[in-house]
Amino acid sequence: MSGERRRGVLVTGAATGLGLALAREFSQVGDRVFMTDIDEQVASAAEQLSGEAGDPVGWLIADLAQDGAAVALKETASDVLGGIDVLINNAVVRKMADVPSLPDSDWDRALEVNLSAPFRLIKACLPEMKARGWGRIVNMASVYSLIALAGRADYVTTKHAIIGLTRTVALELAETAITCNAICPGLMATDSALNRIAALAAEKNIDRKEAERMFLSTRQPGGQFIPIETVTALALFLCGPASRGINGAAIPVDNGWSFA
Repeated sequence: MSGERRRGVLVTGAATGLGLALAREFSQVGDRVFMTDIDEQVASAAEQLSGEAGDPVGWLIADLAQDGAAVALKETASDVLGGIDVLINNAVVRKMADVPSLPDSDWDRALEVNLSAPFRLIKACLPEMKARGWGRIVNMASVYSLIALAGRADYVTTKHAIIGLTRTVALELAETAITCNAICPGLMATDSALNRIAALAAEKNIDRKEAERMFLSTRQPGGQFIPIETVTALALFLCGPASRGINGAAIPVDNGWSFA
């Protein structure tokens, strides 16, 4: 890819947590970034990153479960960025319920946001990537792409499926300079995890540190969160020139959880 053109990077689910950290990682190395989320906080997050990087960061509030939303997002982001070179599918929804209790509407929404939207965004971005002769696609999977857990049917199913999509796309792109990979993180200190720890502390009437230890002890080997910066650094590497031979990989970042 020509060094004269700055890369355009689209990050979904970017208002908070890992998505915001990913957007920050790419903006800090000089890429042009476009962020999207259903959360209106994405606007202030983009403004903050613009100030940090000294460069405008695009944003759009979008519900990727809505018909046509993924393709409309691609068109908007491509217009702002002058083309999408790097696509990071990070948006996710989940409902903690066992199969008999999981509403059909929540199941359908998870399929749309976690699986169909990445498929549609990949499909929409590939023609431009092929025309330029270069591209990177990173699907944010999960440790639950590699193992299962009761009470997470929508999340586990869609995260397993995203690996299948990743590998299929990778094989179709094997003769090009475009790659498609997945990252499978364990538990990170996201707002979701921290809120669950706070709820556990209140439920058990224990302090937050003890609740964190209890929460992690049944999940994450080593009893510590996976650093978000480890995941963002890996994403940045997968989108760089040295990663060309890595295609169709599902890379665990879980301190051994998925094979414990």
